[in-house]
Amino acid sequence: MLTLLIILAALALILISIIKFDIHPFLALFLGAIIYGLMMGMDTELILKSISEGFGGVMGSVGLLILLGVILGTFLEKTGGALVIAEKVLKWVGEKSVNLSLMLSSWVLSIPVFGDSTIIMMNPIAKSLASKSSLSYAATIVAVSLGAMASHSLVPPTPGPIATAGILGADLGLVIFYGGLVSLLTLIPLLIFVQKAVTKISLKPKVVTDEKTVPLEDRPKFGSALLPILVPLVLIILASIANYPTKPLGEGGIIKAIQFIGTPVIALLIGAILSFTLPKKFDRKLLSSSGWIGEAILLSAPVILITGAGAVFGKMLQNSGVGDLVTSTMSDANWGIFLPFLIAFGLKTAQGSTTVAMITTASIVAPMLGPLGLDSEMMKVFTCVAIGAGALGISHANDSGFWVVTQLSGMTTKQGNQSHSMGTLIAGITAICLVYILSIFLG
Repeated sequence: MLTLLIILAALALILISIIKFDIHPFLALFLGAIIYGLMMGMDTELILKSISEGFGGVMGSVGLLILLGVILGTFLEKTGGALVIAEKVLKWVGEKSVNLSLMLSSWVLSIPVFGDSTIIMMNPIAKSLASKSSLSYAATIVAVSLGAMASHSLVPPTPGPIATAGILGADLGLVIFYGGLVSLLTLIPLLIFVQKAVTKISLKPKVVTDEKTVPLEDRPKFGSALLPILVPLVLIILASIANYPTKPLGEGGIIKAIQFIGTPVIALLIGAILSFTLPKKFDRKLLSSSGWIGEAILLSAPVILITGAGAVFGKMLQNSGVGDLVTSTMSDANWGIFLPFLIAFGLKTAQGSTTVAMITTASIVAPMLGPLGLDSEMMKVFTCVAIGAGALGISHANDSGFWVVTQLSGMTTKQGNQSHSMGTLIAGITAICLVYILSIFLG
């Protein structure tokens, strides 16, 4: 009981530091981990060992993946490739199904691009379609936000899911496949919610000059824009199939090559290099510290550091013997896949950041996988997706995404809660139900 109280006190300290005192999550997690170790009476050498092993271990497996994913997304966004993909999806689905088109477009874009950025990029399209039709602007912008949230929390190479998979040691190819499946199915109740409820919010877009966008003639072709996303995902999934114990693709030199280029870091490196071909006129300055690469490094640095600090906290928990605590206190309770979901859900709702909630939850859950019965290869994958499901909701006033949606559209806070926030709650509950069903049959 004392150990549990210390864990809760450490978590409370981290949350209060982030929410009330606006301390950076990296510092809050890092100091919280050290304070937890001291409160547990851990030997100082063990505390230092936990810091070096936790931070160093996760940087080697996850840091590069986050950076390469952000580089890929930055080039897609800056060249207008992301908008090309969105407009093509919109054309395929048809303007008669505007909300479905917007939701699918933002779902695709938010796989390589940050969720907030996706909403900002898609806003001109959502605004234009609302102004040209009788649709409520609230419905079109919320369709965008919910589509973006669904893949942002569940599908790598978005930083949160990548970090979670790395911390838990889950197969990234399987996380991509099942995260994609769950998030796509989650769009069904979200679309119904938008069509039946959000459309009742009367909101028309104000005619203002939109942000500068890349001219049509300078944007890449659809196929070129899609390659940096599609190639890494296909390579990672192929490598996961090739690595399966039954060797379904056989053995040999070609298979070894697939396994190499399908390694997440190599696959994403290939995706990042492909994204360099997207600018109409390539300038070497784009790859400099003051160019798009430099910008991507600045964007990814906080996420990488937060991931490392979360891993330190997780290693501190592990070395303090928290696994034994879980075994003794939860041996008769069938928490299973719902515990990671509830922790992530509570953390996201309390402090607002999807990525911080996912990384912190993964760090807490990692040493508990065995006692919770989640240590098989498939259950690690479903645990990652369950954490993503929890980090979907609830997005409200402490989440930057909430304010992006309400400020861009002109919605009131109440309307934002009724639409965007409620949608994220529906998304989280739907996703964990789907994960639970999958875990029963495949876990």
